Amino acid sequence: MTITKEKDKTTLSKDQLVEMYHQMVRIRNFEQALPEYFLKGYVVGTGHVSLGEEAVAVGAISALGPKDFVISTHRAHGHALARGSSMPIILAEVFCKATGCTGGKGGSMHIHDFDRYFFGTVGIVGGGITIAGGLGLAAKMQKSGQVSIGFFGDGASNRGTFHEAMNLASLWKVPTVYVCTNNQYAMTLPLCKNCANPDIATRAASYNMPGYSVDGTDLWAVYDAVKKAVDRARKGDGPSLVVANTYRLSPEHSLRVAAIAGTQYRPPGEVEQWWEARDPVKITRQKLIDTGALTEKSAAKIEADAKKEFEEAFQFAINSPEPEFSVAFEGMYAPEEGGK
Repeated sequence: MTITKEKDKTTLSKDQLVEMYHQMVRIRNFEQALPEYFLKGYVVGTGHVSLGEEAVAVGAISALGPKDFVISTHRAHGHALARGSSMPIILAEVFCKATGCTGGKGGSMHIHDFDRYFFGTVGIVGGGITIAGGLGLAAKMQKSGQVSIGFFGDGASNRGTFHEAMNLASLWKVPTVYVCTNNQYAMTLPLCKNCANPDIATRAASYNMPGYSVDGTDLWAVYDAVKKAVDRARKGDGPSLVVANTYRLSPEHSLRVAAIAGTQYRPPGEVEQWWEARDPVKITRQKLIDTGALTEKSAAKIEADAKKEFEEAFQFAINSPEPEFSVAFEGMYAPEEGGK
């Protein structure tokens, strides 16, 4: 099986590209604010931000249809926002407020939006890979024409769920696209120390499916690879693996680790170099200006609008009520026959 290195060949319109940039900026504003609010006590539990991964979330989800399924990971805010979820409701859930998407019971790692076929996040590393395959299998059995997409990280590609899911999905020609966001570190363990073959896309050959290795900081490259995989799945040709190689620009693995650990597991200057040269938001902004899709003025307006949107979402979230104690045990069990 040939591993394709996707090139920039998208035919997206100017309006589509501008909207995709808008989504990236929305995600960036949302996630850059969370470390501060975690330290102030607004974020209950912990949370994981995806700074540096915005092009993966927006590029991949933009390649889907409105009724295609999405399964995310513990690092999920960007996926939900790219899918079109309400920022105030997602932030309220991160703050564990009653107005959040799970009524404040789930927090950062357990968000969903069933109206947009965003079937949620999975806090267990690699736990969503099999669910994405199951949703694809359901779509195939129901002949609905839907496609499923499952996100996971480079660390999860070493879990048994990855290999089991890929094998069955290929055997049964399940319409699922597996998107590995390779951000170079499985918590604190670098890719070179956790993968014998660091080119994760080559694993697709073991399961007789296409594998695509793309620059995850390149919005166009991600969209093209995922769109090709989605089109293939929808035609009934089975699953694909897309590996988007990017970098976690956040200081630490999680908000809690950043607050209490301050560990130095990355080489000095590495994070700063990625911020300077490989920031996907900056890259996309400049490319759109260079091609005439944006001007400095229109880009600044998008950025100002996104900032205002977050400020309004924050006010909604902090002014929302806490969940009532009476609902603490609701939803733990399926209702008995008759709905009681």
